[in-house]
Amino acid sequence: MTNPAEILDLPKPAWAADEVGMLYDMAHRFMSEEIAPRYDEFEKNEMVDRESWLKAGAAGLLCASMPEEYGGSGGTFAHESAIIEAIGHVGVDGFGIGLHNSIVAPYILHYGSEEQKKKWLPKLATGELIGAIAMTEPGAGSDLQGVKTRAEKDGNRYKVNGSKTF
Repeated sequence: MTNPAEILDLPKPAWAADEVGMLYDMAHRFMSEEIAPRYDEFEKNEMVDRESWLKAGAAGLLCASMPEEYGGSGGTFAHESAIIEAIGHVGVDGFGIGLHNSIVAPYILHYGSEEQKKKWLPKLATGELIGAIAMTEPGAGSDLQGVKTRAEKDGNRYKVNGSKTF
C-alpha cells in the first residue's frame, strides 16, 4: 500500500516533538505493521477482526483521551487526533477507531451513569468491546432532530419503538 504522506513528503506538525508525536509514531507503526498488510481482507469481510481491536487496545490506541480510572490513557483530544492522523497517513481509514474513541466512548463518559462507565469504558479501552452508533431511520436519514424512534421505560428495561434504515 502506498503511503500518500510519503509521496507528498509532508512535514511533521509542530506538536510531533512531544509525547503526542511519539504516540503518532507508535500509531503509524502499528497501523503499518498490523493493519495495512491485512486491510484488503478487512475490506472484503467488511470488518476489522477482533484480534486487531484487542491488539490496538493493548498498544494504547483505544480511548487515549479517556481518564485512567476507566481504563483509558488519560490523554487529550490531541492524542486521539494523532492516532486518527496516523490512520489517515497509512490509508487504513475503515478501521473505525475514530468513531470508537472520539464519539462512542465520550458519550458514555459524559452522559453515562457511574455504573455504566465502570461497566463499558474499560472494555472499550481494551478492545474487548467495539463502539458503534446507529443514527438513521426512514424519512430522517441521519438528521437526528428528525428521528422518531423513542426508548420508553418498561419496568427495569427499555422498549425501543422505531425503524432502522440500514
